[in-house]
Amino acid sequence: MSVPVGEPSLWLGFDASRTQVEIRAAEKYQSDLTQLAARFRSGRPLGPGSLLVDLEDLLSNVRALSGWPDRQGVQWDPELSELMVSSMNDAETVRKQLDTREAEAPVLADEELDELLGPYWTANLTAFQRRDIAKLLSLGHGANFSVPGAGKTRSALAVYAAMRTRGEAKRLLVVSPKSAYESWIYESGHCFSHGLRYSKVDGGEDPYAEVLIVNYERLDRSLAYLSEWLRAEPSMVILDEAHRMKLGSRGTYGAACMALAPRAKRRLILTGTPAPNGSRDLENLLGFVWPGYGQRTVKQAVSGGNLAHASAVLRPLFTRTTKSELGLPPVNPVIQWVELPELHDEIYRALAGDLSARAEASADDFAGLGKTALRMLMAATNPALLAEGASKYEPLEYRLPPLEIPEGHTLYQLLQDLPDYELSPKYREALAIVARNAAAGRKTLVWTTFVRSLTSLTKLLEDAGYGTAVVHGGTQDREHEIHRFRNDQDCVALVSNPATLGEGISLHQVCHDAVYVDRDFMAGRYLQSLDRIHRLGLAPDAETRVTVLAARGTIDEVVDVRLREKLEFMSQVLDDPAVRELADLQEAPATVGGLDSEDVRAVLKHIGKR
Repeated sequence: MSVPVGEPSLWLGFDASRTQVEIRAAEKYQSDLTQLAARFRSGRPLGPGSLLVDLEDLLSNVRALSGWPDRQGVQWDPELSELMVSSMNDAETVRKQLDTREAEAPVLADEELDELLGPYWTANLTAFQRRDIAKLLSLGHGANFSVPGAGKTRSALAVYAAMRTRGEAKRLLVVSPKSAYESWIYESGHCFSHGLRYSKVDGGEDPYAEVLIVNYERLDRSLAYLSEWLRAEPSMVILDEAHRMKLGSRGTYGAACMALAPRAKRRLILTGTPAPNGSRDLENLLGFVWPGYGQRTVKQAVSGGNLAHASAVLRPLFTRTTKSELGLPPVNPVIQWVELPELHDEIYRALAGDLSARAEASADDFAGLGKTALRMLMAATNPALLAEGASKYEPLEYRLPPLEIPEGHTLYQLLQDLPDYELSPKYREALAIVARNAAAGRKTLVWTTFVRSLTSLTKLLEDAGYGTAVVHGGTQDREHEIHRFRNDQDCVALVSNPATLGEGISLHQVCHDAVYVDRDFMAGRYLQSLDRIHRLGLAPDAETRVTVLAARGTIDEVVDVRLREKLEFMSQVLDDPAVRELADLQEAPATVGGLDSEDVRAVLKHIGKR
């Protein structure tokens, strides 16, 4: 679309998604626009005299506009212009923070911080929370990568309180998982003498709400409403568990967050796992905080491969309270290897392409079931999960004691009735761990990835006489199940998966034992789930015990290696040895989803070896 006569030679404004910028040129400058487009990696034509550029690309390469032949004729959409000026100011702030001579955040005396928090702030703050708040206030926008349990919610509300005292923010938008709503509502009432009026986006509009809470799943559908809400008053946006938008503009959650970013006067992200799959995750998170500068800074920091250097470079850009600073007693996860029984092992090898004689008759069936990482993970735990049930929640019915394996059946036929012949060795060990803990008066949190695995384990435990709560995506009243686990002495086990219960809940008051029946490739979920029972508030003498069950000769070995590598990367970038220690699983005496490109290569290599 050409710019009409009398209009500017070049016009820039947001497109409908607000993650891209439309650039239009007057007809006489269309050849100049073609040359300009070549200077942006994301530039693509919309038609004669018009092109689209990713917002991040424009903010990172705004100098490309300096060569425009009619610089006086360049016109910006006011909102985009405001973001550009803000981004340039933020870049200067970040540059100063990255200067080694200015890397330390200014120290605020307690009375100075108390004055900033204002007369309505009533909550106590720890020394490390005060340190983190002071640094976040010095950054403008910011990131808090403290471990779960360090009080990131309270620290974030304190930053908002200071912004409100300064008159820089009058509204707060919190984007968080639903499981964290309770914490935000409680803290917003506890930290301020008069409380903060809050509203949930899925609970109807409240024109007088000061705090608006929305979950990531609803964010994309609520963009128009949220954008107008943020524009109405100077606002602050907080992304809680921000690793959920780690895909940036390539993902639904990330694109929605990036679209809201320009509307906010203040941006703050909270996550204890900022780079679960490597530097790209960190690039996208800091790209939300500092559009046009965050991603470039991370890329430059890690480009040389020296992660110690990258940590030193990036450390001024975020706050992090470590578990050692919290004074928590240590946790030492152990890995317990199990051997697959005969039929289980034969089925697994068939899925990986190593067909036995009786599997050959069902080669096509196994080809359809296997060759995906998710199904390989499922098969390493319990191949019977691959067979269709009446519903995705139907538990497997195990015959105890098992029957003899019949002769003359194909392997695929035996798979359909596998619970009649063999009990999964992981299930057997999980039952034994729960039994030992129950005998000692200890409750156990049991993690497993797959829904039918959850329901099957729950049935096995209940059939053995152990009171068991279960929480998965289809649980109608998860609060009731969690309450029962916390308060009913006869309920000795809680079975769940990290995708459902890995964030936003504390169980450390009643539970100090966890067992992982399986793990997938998502390092962030693994760390988050560990922190459900190991967080601030533990008694100094509390013993936290974590057991990871893994099957020898299966994809479990690949998962173990890849998680170690991911946690090693995160440990070095965050300069936190405790993260690395969680990757170094001690081997106990013998008795899913989330793949990145390196995970895929590792899985294919594993399958190729069979």
